[in-house]
Amino acid sequence: MSSQPPSTSLPRQFGRYLLYDQIGEGGMAQIYLGREQTDLGGERKVVVKHILPLFAESAELARLLVDEAKLAAQLTHGNVVKVYDLGREQGTLYIAMEYVEGFDLRDLLKSCSKVKVPLPVEFSLLIVTETLRALDYAHRKRGDDGRPLGIVHRDVSPSNVLVSFDGQIKLCDFGIARAIGIDQMLPDEAIQGKAGYMSPEAAAGKSVSAQSDVFAVGVILWELLAGRRLYRSEPGRPPTLEQARSAVIPDLPRRGLPQEEVLLGVVGRALCRQPEQRYASAREMLRELESYVAQSGMLASPLKLGQWLTDHFGAEILERRRAREVSSRSHAQAVEHHSELDSLAGTAVPLGPPASTSLAEFGPHSMEPVAHSIQQPPSGASLAPAASSSRKPALIVVALLVVVVVVLALSRAAL
Repeated sequence: MSSQPPSTSLPRQFGRYLLYDQIGEGGMAQIYLGREQTDLGGERKVVVKHILPLFAESAELARLLVDEAKLAAQLTHGNVVKVYDLGREQGTLYIAMEYVEGFDLRDLLKSCSKVKVPLPVEFSLLIVTETLRALDYAHRKRGDDGRPLGIVHRDVSPSNVLVSFDGQIKLCDFGIARAIGIDQMLPDEAIQGKAGYMSPEAAAGKSVSAQSDVFAVGVILWELLAGRRLYRSEPGRPPTLEQARSAVIPDLPRRGLPQEEVLLGVVGRALCRQPEQRYASAREMLRELESYVAQSGMLASPLKLGQWLTDHFGAEILERRRAREVSSRSHAQAVEHHSELDSLAGTAVPLGPPASTSLAEFGPHSMEPVAHSIQQPPSGASLAPAASSSRKPALIVVALLVVVVVVLALSRAAL
């Protein structure tokens, strides 16, 4: 057993998931990439979010998270990240969901800034329209009884907008914000990065609706067009709840875009402080934004976005994560074969070491014949265990030769 805490020991088994890469950590959860074996012998990549103890240790919160995850699991749409499972394992509350190979929007914008490559406006508009498509589906979702489920995301922010390397845009984490409750006295790390995308009514602790999600999308669109955060704050500090409650929206700088006034009108209406003055639904905002895209000619496709992402950012990340996965597969095979050997304990008679000797005492070379490793042994690696195993047959041969010589000598003496 490793002496390290489970959260730092990778790769490791976590229930039916093999976790092999920590890909994020926020104010609510630690996020891991893993693999799940299916009942038919296949496997799939999954994202496993470990809810932090601050939230998971509350029985009431755990119940709310389960209820919200059940709602989210009913969402089946191309722009919504699929929820596979929610439970508690090794004392940790977790959510398992679809893995999207790519970036979240926050990290994508950071990467663009780092390499000084601006995200083209047409791709920004594509990301926002696809996010609106996900919200429209969720807001209008009905249960088996035909009644609206009343789903509101409550945490539409760049960290929850996922952009895959093939250009697909998916929205994740429906319901988590509702379960946790943004009106509670949460620590700074739990609120960081979220106040900047809250609607005024959400920041004030009032009831929220689908129009609150529309406001959050408006903030994202404003920031993509402006190239900066909407709410300015002290260096190194996130926007505050007070800024979100006030909702003072600066004018967007002009960029010389086609029919720019129409686009600015869409942004302005989405960011109205009073909910009744905003778009009535995500669908209404989606229609106006799509109309602008068509009339202005600023069309983009997932195929073009995927190619742009791969050209600028994809190769290095894919190579690193695939290398980590190869390592995890070797580890998984070693664990599997180790388990197979353990299952045979007591059924075979050991030829060398006493019965009390454990497998761990043999050293690493004893596992090589069953590990199926593709790695070459290090330079100068000793094959001593194989050589030592051949000494007994050699001694037997020598003993037999001695017996034959003695017998021949006695026969000659008798003659």
